[in-house]
Amino acid sequence: MNHMKLWQKNIQVDKKVEQFTVGKDREMDLFLAKADVLGSMAHSVMLESIGLLTSDELRQLLPELKKIYQLADAEQFVIEEGVEDVHSQVEWMLTQAKGDIGKKIHSGRSRNDQVLLDIKLFTRDAIQSLVRQTSDLIDVLIEQSNRYQEVLLPGYTHLQIAMPSSFGLWFGAYAESLADDLLLLQAAYKICNRNPLGSAAGYGSSFPLNRQMTTDLLGFDSMNYNVVYAQMGRGKLERTVGFALAGLAATLSKLAYDACLYNSQNFGFIRLPDEFTTGSSIMPHKKNPDVFELTRAKCNRIQSIPQQITLIINNLPSGYFRDLQITKEIYLPAFGELDDCIRMTAEMMQSLKINTSIMDDDKYALLFSVEKVNEKVSQGFPFRDAYRQTAMEIEAGTFIPDKKVHHTHEGSMGNLCNDKIREMKEHIVTSFGFERVNAAIENLLKLCSEDSLDRRLQG
Repeated sequence: MNHMKLWQKNIQVDKKVEQFTVGKDREMDLFLAKADVLGSMAHSVMLESIGLLTSDELRQLLPELKKIYQLADAEQFVIEEGVEDVHSQVEWMLTQAKGDIGKKIHSGRSRNDQVLLDIKLFTRDAIQSLVRQTSDLIDVLIEQSNRYQEVLLPGYTHLQIAMPSSFGLWFGAYAESLADDLLLLQAAYKICNRNPLGSAAGYGSSFPLNRQMTTDLLGFDSMNYNVVYAQMGRGKLERTVGFALAGLAATLSKLAYDACLYNSQNFGFIRLPDEFTTGSSIMPHKKNPDVFELTRAKCNRIQSIPQQITLIINNLPSGYFRDLQITKEIYLPAFGELDDCIRMTAEMMQSLKINTSIMDDDKYALLFSVEKVNEKVSQGFPFRDAYRQTAMEIEAGTFIPDKKVHHTHEGSMGNLCNDKIREMKEHIVTSFGFERVNAAIENLLKLCSEDSLDRRLQG
């Protein structure tokens, strides 16, 4: 089957050039299939409103586009051999089903604003999934923090034992860190949720496009108003969201490192369930924390995404350049990988076993030296005198720890403020506004039915 490119004239492209320029685009564009069809639905409705499609043509196109959407939703959408990208495949399928009407949907747009739109719609969905998974992980961490609030854990500075901590603090710290990460992700989401459709190749169109209509149909907060800036957003969006992904990944990576450290026999603070460990081919006793190690490695790689994208886009002037195609390979698969890491971390955090008698070991006695200093200060000693006396007891080997710890201020082990952290998380999640976006997409899909379309065309 010989497919024409959307841009092809009467010149045959060299096969090697075609393979080099298309690269992994057909593979990457499968991530964008649902988004591309949604964009074509909204664009077609708008084209009918300005007279570039008839109402009868729209009635034929929308149900056919919904069939393609359902294929993509069921992961059965295929970009055929000889078709270079998702945009070409959707138009080809429409043309095969409806003839020349299928060729009309490209009026007033370019593959430039199509891919911009697709990436934004894909990103919106992917962020929604990440937020849901992260919210669940925060709930697990807070639940574990409350459960083990009283269980003491050595706190370290410079990897030297420093002061008493607790599992309540440890779990809760990562919950609050992830809540902050969600705040950065929300900022990226708001930058994402602006409509570039109608900017065409980056300079607008002589057609009287109704950009507000497609903005409303697709549930965007607003449009990217300036058509040149809409195109300049390619790469910038991926970098911006990449920084937010990197923030989440950094928190998970640190948690994974802690867990690997605490699980080792030298520490023995936690124990991973056997099903989350793997064995050795030579050492029969080994139970390796491979899931956490792979989480750490994957999350460290995700942290490189904004730098990789920056190196691709940082010396480009305004306008479109093919360099931007390469950002897809870095950007699109990262969401699923991070999603998997968050899900696995939640399962492991919920299942790990806690050592409740860590402080029985005398090597942790000096953790309580600051408690002794503070006790003397409470009795009226100047802090420096109390510090010096306690230091002399330690040097003389006469220090006797009091392992009862009384911390009551906000955020300390006796007053974790987990209810405040959960409340903060819930506020951030709610203020993304996913419900409004989801309702818009649901309404757009409903519009493909004959009754809904009739009501719109008549109203």
